[in-house]
Amino acid sequence: MITVEVCEQKQEWDEYVLEAGGHPLQLWEWGEVKAAHGWKATRIFVRKDDETIGAAQLLIKKLPKPFSNLVYVPRGPVCSHESREAVLEETAKYAKSEIGAVVITVEPDWNDMPELSAWKKSTNNILLARTLILDLRKSEDELMAAMAKKTRQYIRKSGGEGLEIRKVKREEIAACLEIYKDTAKRAGFSLHDDQYYYDIYDMLGDYSPVYAAFSNGNPVAFLWLAISEKTAFELYGGMNDEGQRLRANYALKWHAITTIKKWGIERYDMNGLLNDGVSTFKQSFSDHEDSLAGTYDKPLSPLYAAWSRALPAAKKVVRKLKSLR
Repeated sequence: MITVEVCEQKQEWDEYVLEAGGHPLQLWEWGEVKAAHGWKATRIFVRKDDETIGAAQLLIKKLPKPFSNLVYVPRGPVCSHESREAVLEETAKYAKSEIGAVVITVEPDWNDMPELSAWKKSTNNILLARTLILDLRKSEDELMAAMAKKTRQYIRKSGGEGLEIRKVKREEIAACLEIYKDTAKRAGFSLHDDQYYYDIYDMLGDYSPVYAAFSNGNPVAFLWLAISEKTAFELYGGMNDEGQRLRANYALKWHAITTIKKWGIERYDMNGLLNDGVSTFKQSFSDHEDSLAGTYDKPLSPLYAAWSRALPAAKKVVRKLKSLR
């Protein structure tokens, strides 16, 4: 018999996600960040008899009438390969019966998706399926050998530029955000308000270390991560003109990689690849790329067809409005 049970205890939830090798975006604290900024977070365990076979942190967004709610599962559910089908189906049933969702969207941390009826591949992604994941079980020499030759050279050169590379203190977040705002302006992407980033820093705590390269006491490049027991995931990063001159991002990224490797974390996910300069930089750190399963929807209402047509247009409007800020 399979049942679904809502989890109300942070410690119980995080212990399961960490022990099961779940992604950091499935940690309780990430749900709390999203809940402070327009979403609602619900966590469910899927149980078979007396055994927990999976878990899913559901992020719920209230939609305009008549669409009701959207349920989104970032880099989840968390479950074994053998339990994927059952956990997906039970999660979808819960989203329909208890939340009244028009659709459930999942972007699992899996290489593929089981073939299930009614689940549809979607192009309306939030996280990119095409990415680069380093296997940190390899030695530092092996990781270096997979890099582009110039990347190894830049790591050594920037490491010798007198940079101080260390974790960022809370009072230094503001300077990192100034770098990020300049980076966003150059690259043309939109940002959250400052409080969103402070909430990540405060709520995730040790699960979200921020590293920066400092020159003359000032940050010139930063890299912000989210981590779980097995996975490190790049959230944000950027550098200013001085950081670019010093190629500080090379030594900084290598410092982050080697630091979390020492902690026993096995995977370093660079969070998506596009056809841009940032992705070219990421790709120089390895000789391969990875492709995750992607974005999948399960329609839960007859209104799904109207919603799926409206969503691309709504995204374009939001992007246009943000670009006018």
